[in-house]
Amino acid sequence: MTNKITWRSPSNIAIIKYWGKHGIQLPRNPSISFTLNHAFTEMTLEYRVKEQQDNRISLEFEFEERDKIEKFRQKMVAFLESQLPIFPFLIELDLKITSSNSFPHSAGIASSASSMSALALCLCSLENDYLGYHTEGGDFLQKASYLSRLASGSACRSVYPTMAVWGECNDVKGSSDLFAVGFESEIHEIFKSYHDDILIAATGEKSVSSRMGHGLMNDNPYASARYEQARTRMSRLIAALKAGDIETFGQICEDEAMTLHALMMTTSPWFTLLKPNTLKMIEILRGWRETTKVPAYFSLDAGPNLHLLYPDAFEPQVKELINNELKQYCENQRVIFDTVGQGAVKL
Repeated sequence: MTNKITWRSPSNIAIIKYWGKHGIQLPRNPSISFTLNHAFTEMTLEYRVKEQQDNRISLEFEFEERDKIEKFRQKMVAFLESQLPIFPFLIELDLKITSSNSFPHSAGIASSASSMSALALCLCSLENDYLGYHTEGGDFLQKASYLSRLASGSACRSVYPTMAVWGECNDVKGSSDLFAVGFESEIHEIFKSYHDDILIAATGEKSVSSRMGHGLMNDNPYASARYEQARTRMSRLIAALKAGDIETFGQICEDEAMTLHALMMTTSPWFTLLKPNTLKMIEILRGWRETTKVPAYFSLDAGPNLHLLYPDAFEPQVKELINNELKQYCENQRVIFDTVGQGAVKL
């Protein structure tokens, strides 16, 4: 008999960035992110007991981008093999994973965050179903966050609604380098309905992967100062989030975005993921904000696509800006109109 588990897990956009790691997927500094709503991975895990046991991971994989299927299948097999000490029963099963994204893969919208958190959630549900466990609530999410981290660092934040913190931080009770913690209850109401409109400057696969970028931080001459800067900004940001201070939030948001990309340009070899249209949209946004006083600010993930963050009350003005001035600089005029979301959902 074949059984089926389906999870939808969102991407997230970090406000304080995680860039640089040590050990087994441990962060050099704490990070905090908005959980998104419409940018997500939907993953179905089917399983059945093998007819013949062979002590190997048996995995069939289906993905919308057919040319990437084998590459991703091998990545998932390697991860599942690494988790056999936690899930030894995986070698008893024939597994099939079907995965799809609501947004372009490998273009800097944290596709690994949504896909690897979806996989971790499926594994935790599989453990419950197959072994008859009853892990639920906060314990379930914490375990899924822990497993997500092992697959992709930023993925550990995606399982929680609204906002999540990953990395030990004096300002956040219970924070840990091993898993993320939810931060929804601590923030001002204005941030719980925030918008994140993602302007797609380019959809091609990145020239340098996030994994490679993290590795290059080991020899970056500015790394130590960066990690201290991130901790200082984290404290300032948390105070702003609690107070509903959208101007301080926006300033830190943009400073962190540009710091991330500056770090890429100060490694050896240096690289940049920004595109000319990314910079053009930033220039237009800053001029428009100065004129209108609308508190819309940008962030960037490890890619060229612009995340436009603003309170719900300013949606009409920002959409007018996007449609009239910014959309022309997007690839095929593509924009994902997103909002802060409620985290992963079992379907």
